Amino acid sequence: MNRLRSRTRLRAFLIAALLAPLLTVSHGASAATNDFRGVNWADSRDNYVDGWVIPTGLTAGDSYDSVRSKADGIISGFQQQLGANTVRLPINPQSVNSDWWGRYKGAADSALSHGMKVIFGYWEANKDGKVDDMNAWNTMWDKVISDYGSNGNVYFEPMNEPFGYSLNDWVSLCSSWLSRHSSTPRGRVLISGTGYNDNVTGVGAASALNGTLLSLHFYGYWASDTTRSAWTTNLSNRLGSYSSRTIIDEAGAPMTTGLNYYGGNQDGNTFTAYFAATTDLTRSRQMGVVYWPGLRSGDTYSITRQSGSGLAVNNSSGVAQLRWGWGL
Repeated sequence: MNRLRSRTRLRAFLIAALLAPLLTVSHGASAATNDFRGVNWADSRDNYVDGWVIPTGLTAGDSYDSVRSKADGIISGFQQQLGANTVRLPINPQSVNSDWWGRYKGAADSALSHGMKVIFGYWEANKDGKVDDMNAWNTMWDKVISDYGSNGNVYFEPMNEPFGYSLNDWVSLCSSWLSRHSSTPRGRVLISGTGYNDNVTGVGAASALNGTLLSLHFYGYWASDTTRSAWTTNLSNRLGSYSSRTIIDEAGAPMTTGLNYYGGNQDGNTFTAYFAATTDLTRSRQMGVVYWPGLRSGDTYSITRQSGSGLAVNNSSGVAQLRWGWGL
């Protein structure tokens, strides 16, 4: 009888052990983020503007229909030229809490109609790494969530690069945001890493943020290394054990200066080594990448440029390396 009980308990223990990881995943964020193959569509002035954010190709005088029509060409370009399925769009209170929002929504609506995922991210104007005005910020997010909270292809990033906050203060602010928008699934919220979105180990370990996705930024001008191995170590340290929750929603390198990113010659140059290491790691760890920028006039990192109503590629080897990182 005792032996039977022991066998029964052992069997129960083994079943529980096998099911535990599956149960954990079902209640949290995705176990991989590589379904985010994205680009940033950015304002030529940068997204840190004290006014409306107006991504390249749009104008302040555009109607909703005009925004939608222009966006159709640009979004189709992201899909056809790059293979992207995600676009990250900037927002701020000046844009959302005004009549521009009703027209600017045409960009997101175009992306969604093309089957793309959309990430809305907040950029502040004061460039101090803090929310400029809490009341206006809350009003903005209330409006965005009201308009897009029911659409499962829309994701929300409460703030881009929160370098003005300590880890504890940032976690507290994000916890308040999550509480205010508790009807929004946590798996559709991207919590920025600390500093310039440059490290997710702190937010990843915060139990108050369990179930959310994490966003990391990673750039080649942050170090002078010229080997893939050094850049791999650099990036791995910023991720810690949280790769499965993390989307690198800004990473980019010069695309208009003639650099060759094709395999076999990446070491020896800071940017080619950086980009190869980044895309190798995201591919191997099944992580999403949202390139900076997919389109932004005047930016040497822009991987495309406007061409007629659509887009043209600035560096085919850069596109090939990005697609490698996406797992394509």
